[in-house]
Amino acid sequence: MFSRLSGALFRAILVAVVICIPALIQPDTSSDTAQIVALMALFGFALTLFEYASVYPGLIEFRDAPPFNRIRFMSLFLTVGLLSLAVQSQYHASTLTRLIEVLGTTVASSIDVPYSPVRLLQLALPADASLHQVALVRTAAGMAYLISLLTLGYFVIVMRIMGWPQAHTKFNVWVNLPTFDPTAGGDVVERLRRDAWFNIALGFLLPFLIPAVLKLVSVSFVIVTLEVPHTMIWMVTAWAFLPASLFMRGIALARVAQMIENKRLASGASDYLPA
Repeated sequence: MFSRLSGALFRAILVAVVICIPALIQPDTSSDTAQIVALMALFGFALTLFEYASVYPGLIEFRDAPPFNRIRFMSLFLTVGLLSLAVQSQYHASTLTRLIEVLGTTVASSIDVPYSPVRLLQLALPADASLHQVALVRTAAGMAYLISLLTLGYFVIVMRIMGWPQAHTKFNVWVNLPTFDPTAGGDVVERLRRDAWFNIALGFLLPFLIPAVLKLVSVSFVIVTLEVPHTMIWMVTAWAFLPASLFMRGIALARVAQMIENKRLASGASDYLPA
Protein backbone atom coordinates (compact mmCIF):
# COMPACT_ATOMS: atom_id res chain seq x y z
CA MET A 1 0.00 0.00 0.00
CA PHE A 2 2.77 2.44 0.90
CA SER A 3 4.63 1.60 -2.31
CA ARG A 4 1.50 2.33 -4.38
CA LEU A 5 0.90 5.67 -2.62
CA SER A 6 4.52 6.78 -2.92
CA GLY A 7 4.59 5.88 -6.59
CA ALA A 8 1.34 7.74 -7.22
CA LEU A 9 2.64 10.79 -5.35
CA PHE A 10 5.87 10.80 -7.35
CA ARG A 11 3.98 10.57 -10.65
CA ALA A 12 1.59 13.34 -9.60
CA ILE A 13 4.49 15.65 -8.77
CA LEU A 14 6.10 14.98 -12.15
CA VAL A 15 2.84 15.81 -13.96
CA ALA A 16 2.49 19.07 -12.03
CA VAL A 17 6.10 20.01 -12.84
CA VAL A 18 5.54 19.44 -16.57
CA ILE A 19 2.49 21.69 -16.54
CA CYS A 20 4.49 24.43 -14.78
CA ILE A 21 7.60 24.26 -16.99
CA PRO A 22 6.63 27.00 -19.51
CA ALA A 23 5.59 29.40 -16.74
CA LEU A 24 8.81 28.73 -14.82
CA ILE A 25 11.09 29.26 -17.80
CA GLN A 26 9.40 32.23 -19.47
CA PRO A 27 10.47 35.56 -17.92
CA ASP A 28 7.30 37.48 -18.82
CA THR A 29 4.72 35.27 -17.07
CA SER A 30 1.89 37.41 -15.74
CA SER A 31 0.14 36.86 -12.43
CA ASP A 32 -3.08 35.78 -14.16
CA THR A 33 -1.19 33.22 -16.24
CA ALA A 34 0.61 31.95 -13.15
CA GLN A 35 -2.70 31.43 -11.36
CA ILE A 36 -4.19 29.52 -14.29
CA VAL A 37 -1.07 27.36 -14.55
CA ALA A 38 -1.16 26.66 -10.82
CA LEU A 39 -4.81 25.60 -11.07
CA MET A 40 -4.10 23.28 -14.01
CA ALA A 41 -1.07 21.83 -12.21
CA LEU A 42 -3.20 21.16 -9.14
CA PHE A 43 -5.84 19.44 -11.27
CA GLY A 44 -3.23 17.29 -13.02
CA PHE A 45 -1.64 16.44 -9.67
CA ALA A 46 -4.97 15.35 -8.14
CA LEU A 47 -6.05 13.33 -11.18
CA THR A 48 -2.75 11.44 -11.40
CA LEU A 49 -2.62 10.84 -7.65
CA PHE A 50 -6.14 9.43 -7.46
CA GLU A 51 -5.69 7.28 -10.58
CA TYR A 52 -2.45 5.60 -9.51
CA ALA A 53 -3.26 5.40 -5.80
CA SER A 54 -6.53 3.55 -6.47
CA VAL A 55 -6.56 -0.21 -6.77
CA TYR A 56 -9.42 -0.11 -9.27
CA PRO A 57 -9.02 1.31 -12.79
CA GLY A 58 -10.27 4.77 -13.66
CA LEU A 59 -9.53 6.70 -16.85
CA ILE A 60 -5.82 6.19 -17.55
CA GLU A 61 -5.21 3.33 -19.96
CA PHE A 62 -2.31 0.85 -19.75
CA ARG A 63 -1.73 1.86 -16.13
CA ASP A 64 -0.14 -1.49 -15.24
CA ALA A 65 1.61 -2.08 -18.57
CA PRO A 66 4.88 -0.15 -18.36
CA PRO A 67 6.59 1.55 -20.07
CA PHE A 68 3.65 2.73 -22.24
CA ASN A 69 2.68 5.74 -20.11
CA ARG A 70 6.30 6.42 -19.18
CA ILE A 71 7.20 6.81 -22.85
CA ARG A 72 4.28 9.18 -23.38
CA PHE A 73 5.24 11.21 -20.32
CA MET A 74 8.86 11.53 -21.43
CA SER A 75 7.68 12.63 -24.87
CA LEU A 76 5.47 15.30 -23.31
CA PHE A 77 8.22 16.38 -20.92
CA LEU A 78 10.82 16.73 -23.69
CA THR A 79 8.43 18.56 -26.01
CA VAL A 80 7.28 21.11 -23.44
CA GLY A 81 10.78 21.60 -22.03
CA LEU A 82 12.58 22.00 -25.36
CA LEU A 83 9.92 24.29 -26.81
CA SER A 84 10.10 26.44 -23.68
CA LEU A 85 13.87 26.68 -24.11
CA ALA A 86 13.42 27.54 -27.79
CA VAL A 87 11.21 30.48 -26.82
CA GLN A 88 13.63 31.39 -24.05
CA SER A 89 16.38 31.84 -26.67
CA GLN A 90 14.68 35.10 -27.66
CA TYR A 91 15.69 36.58 -24.30
CA HIS A 92 18.78 34.65 -23.19
CA ALA A 93 20.60 32.75 -25.93
CA SER A 94 22.88 29.89 -24.91
CA THR A 95 24.56 26.88 -26.47
CA LEU A 96 21.62 24.64 -25.58
CA THR A 97 19.01 26.99 -27.03
CA ARG A 98 21.10 27.42 -30.20
CA LEU A 99 21.32 23.64 -30.56
CA ILE A 100 17.55 23.29 -30.16
CA GLU A 101 17.02 26.02 -32.74
CA VAL A 102 19.33 24.35 -35.26
CA LEU A 103 17.75 20.91 -34.79
CA GLY A 104 14.23 22.26 -35.06
CA THR A 105 15.04 24.36 -38.11
CA THR A 106 16.74 21.43 -39.85
CA VAL A 107 13.81 19.07 -39.30
CA ALA A 108 11.26 21.74 -40.26
CA SER A 109 13.17 22.53 -43.47
CA SER A 110 13.11 18.87 -44.51
CA ILE A 111 9.33 18.54 -44.16
CA ASP A 112 8.24 22.11 -44.91
CA VAL A 113 6.62 21.46 -48.28
CA PRO A 114 3.25 22.69 -49.60
CA TYR A 115 0.29 21.18 -47.69
CA SER A 116 2.59 19.59 -45.10
CA PRO A 117 1.59 19.79 -41.40
CA VAL A 118 4.42 22.24 -40.69
CA ARG A 119 3.31 24.54 -43.51
CA LEU A 120 -0.32 24.40 -42.35
CA LEU A 121 0.74 25.26 -38.79
CA GLN A 122 2.54 28.33 -40.07
CA LEU A 123 -0.57 29.37 -41.98
CA ALA A 124 -2.46 29.41 -38.67
CA LEU A 125 -0.48 32.53 -37.76
CA PRO A 126 -2.02 35.95 -38.47
CA ALA A 127 -1.30 37.47 -41.86
CA ASP A 128 0.69 40.30 -40.26
CA ALA A 129 2.93 37.99 -38.19
CA SER A 130 6.60 38.92 -38.22
CA LEU A 131 9.22 36.79 -39.94
CA HIS A 132 10.80 36.15 -36.57
CA GLN A 133 7.53 34.74 -35.19
CA VAL A 134 7.04 32.55 -38.27
CA ALA A 135 10.59 31.22 -37.89
CA LEU A 136 10.00 30.51 -34.19
CA VAL A 137 6.80 28.53 -34.86
CA ARG A 138 8.56 26.69 -37.68
CA THR A 139 11.46 25.75 -35.41
CA ALA A 140 9.12 24.65 -32.61
CA ALA A 141 7.10 22.54 -35.04
CA GLY A 142 10.24 20.84 -36.33
CA MET A 143 11.49 20.04 -32.83
CA ALA A 144 8.09 18.73 -31.68
CA TYR A 145 7.74 16.63 -34.83
CA LEU A 146 11.20 15.12 -34.29
CA ILE A 147 10.34 14.15 -30.70
CA SER A 148 7.08 12.54 -31.79
CA LEU A 149 8.85 10.44 -34.43
CA LEU A 150 11.51 9.34 -31.95
CA THR A 151 8.77 8.45 -29.45
CA LEU A 152 6.96 6.22 -31.94
CA GLY A 153 10.19 4.57 -33.02
CA TYR A 154 11.24 3.86 -29.45
CA PHE A 155 7.83 2.41 -28.56
CA VAL A 156 7.90 0.05 -31.55
CA ILE A 157 11.40 -1.10 -30.55
CA VAL A 158 10.27 -1.71 -26.96
CA MET A 159 7.23 -3.64 -28.15
CA ARG A 160 9.26 -5.86 -30.49
CA ILE A 161 12.37 -6.46 -28.40
CA MET A 162 10.90 -6.54 -24.88
CA GLY A 163 7.71 -8.33 -25.91
CA TRP A 164 5.45 -5.61 -24.53
CA PRO A 165 3.07 -5.91 -22.75
CA GLN A 166 3.78 -9.45 -21.49
CA ALA A 167 7.47 -9.02 -20.73
CA HIS A 168 7.18 -9.46 -16.95
CA THR A 169 3.56 -9.88 -15.84
CA LYS A 170 0.23 -10.96 -17.24
CA PHE A 171 -1.83 -8.38 -19.07
CA ASN A 172 -5.12 -7.46 -17.34
CA VAL A 173 -7.54 -6.04 -19.92
CA TRP A 174 -9.92 -4.64 -17.30
CA VAL A 175 -7.20 -2.65 -15.49
CA ASN A 176 -5.31 -1.48 -18.57
CA LEU A 177 -8.35 -0.73 -20.76
CA PRO A 178 -10.90 0.64 -18.27
CA THR A 179 -12.92 2.46 -20.96
CA PHE A 180 -13.26 -0.65 -23.15
CA ASP A 181 -16.37 -2.74 -22.49
CA PRO A 182 -15.86 -6.32 -23.72
CA THR A 183 -19.57 -7.09 -23.21
CA ALA A 184 -20.84 -4.28 -25.47
CA GLY A 185 -21.46 -6.71 -28.32
CA GLY A 186 -19.52 -8.10 -31.24
CA ASP A 187 -16.25 -9.94 -31.31
CA VAL A 188 -13.68 -8.44 -28.94
CA VAL A 189 -10.77 -8.95 -31.34
CA GLU A 190 -12.56 -7.26 -34.22
CA ARG A 191 -13.60 -4.33 -32.03
CA LEU A 192 -10.07 -3.86 -30.75
CA ARG A 193 -8.68 -3.92 -34.28
CA ARG A 194 -11.32 -1.47 -35.46
CA ASP A 195 -10.46 0.88 -32.60
CA ALA A 196 -6.76 0.45 -33.40
CA TRP A 197 -7.18 1.46 -37.03
CA PHE A 198 -9.42 4.37 -36.02
CA ASN A 199 -6.75 5.68 -33.64
CA ILE A 200 -4.01 5.30 -36.24
CA ALA A 201 -6.10 7.07 -38.89
CA LEU A 202 -7.00 9.89 -36.50
CA GLY A 203 -3.35 10.21 -35.47
CA PHE A 204 -2.40 10.59 -39.12
CA LEU A 205 -5.05 13.26 -39.76
CA LEU A 206 -4.66 15.36 -36.61
CA PRO A 207 -1.49 17.22 -37.70
CA PHE A 208 -3.50 18.47 -40.67
CA LEU A 209 -6.75 19.09 -38.76
CA ILE A 210 -5.40 20.96 -35.72
CA PRO A 211 -4.10 24.01 -37.69
CA ALA A 212 -7.39 24.20 -39.60
CA VAL A 213 -9.45 24.01 -36.39
CA LEU A 214 -7.18 26.60 -34.75
CA LYS A 215 -7.66 28.99 -37.65
CA LEU A 216 -11.44 28.41 -37.70
CA VAL A 217 -11.77 29.03 -33.95
CA SER A 218 -9.68 32.20 -34.20
CA VAL A 219 -11.85 33.59 -37.00
CA SER A 220 -15.29 32.49 -35.78
CA PHE A 221 -15.24 32.50 -31.97
CA VAL A 222 -12.24 33.72 -30.01
CA ILE A 223 -8.78 34.87 -31.01
CA VAL A 224 -6.27 32.07 -30.37
CA THR A 225 -2.90 33.23 -31.61
CA LEU A 226 0.41 31.43 -31.73
CA GLU A 227 2.17 34.75 -31.15
CA VAL A 228 1.70 34.39 -27.38
CA PRO A 229 4.59 32.23 -26.05
CA HIS A 230 2.54 30.09 -23.67
CA THR A 231 -0.18 29.48 -26.25
CA MET A 232 2.39 28.63 -28.90
CA ILE A 233 4.19 26.13 -26.64
CA TRP A 234 1.05 24.24 -25.67
CA MET A 235 -0.57 24.34 -29.12
CA VAL A 236 2.55 23.03 -30.87
CA THR A 237 2.93 20.42 -28.13
CA ALA A 238 -0.66 19.26 -28.66
CA TRP A 239 -0.13 19.33 -32.44
CA ALA A 240 2.74 16.83 -32.13
CA PHE A 241 1.96 14.90 -28.94
CA LEU A 242 -1.68 13.98 -29.56
CA PRO A 243 -1.09 12.29 -32.95
CA ALA A 244 1.90 10.36 -31.56
CA SER A 245 -0.16 9.30 -28.55
CA LEU A 246 -2.99 8.11 -30.80
CA PHE A 247 -0.53 6.18 -32.95
CA MET A 248 0.85 4.51 -29.82
CA ARG A 249 -2.65 3.65 -28.60
CA GLY A 250 -3.60 2.19 -31.97
CA ILE A 251 -0.45 0.05 -32.10
CA ALA A 252 -1.04 -1.08 -28.50
CA LEU A 253 -4.68 -2.03 -29.17
CA ALA A 254 -3.64 -4.01 -32.24
CA ARG A 255 -1.07 -5.80 -30.09
CA VAL A 256 -3.70 -6.67 -27.46
CA ALA A 257 -6.06 -7.96 -30.17
CA GLN A 258 -3.28 -10.18 -31.53
CA MET A 259 -2.58 -11.52 -28.02
CA ILE A 260 -6.23 -12.42 -27.50
CA GLU A 261 -6.41 -14.12 -30.88
CA ASN A 262 -3.24 -16.12 -30.18
CA LYS A 263 -4.70 -17.18 -26.82
CA ARG A 264 -7.86 -18.37 -28.53
CA LEU A 265 -5.91 -20.38 -31.08
CA ALA A 266 -3.78 -21.96 -28.37
CA SER A 267 -6.85 -22.86 -26.31
CA GLY A 268 -8.61 -24.29 -29.34
CA ALA A 269 -5.61 -26.39 -30.32
CA SER A 270 -5.26 -27.82 -26.83
CA ASP A 271 -8.82 -29.17 -26.95
CA TYR A 272 -7.79 -31.66 -29.63
CA LEU A 273 -4.60 -32.96 -27.98
CA PRO A 274 -4.68 -36.64 -26.90
CA ALA A 275 -5.22 -37.30 -23.22
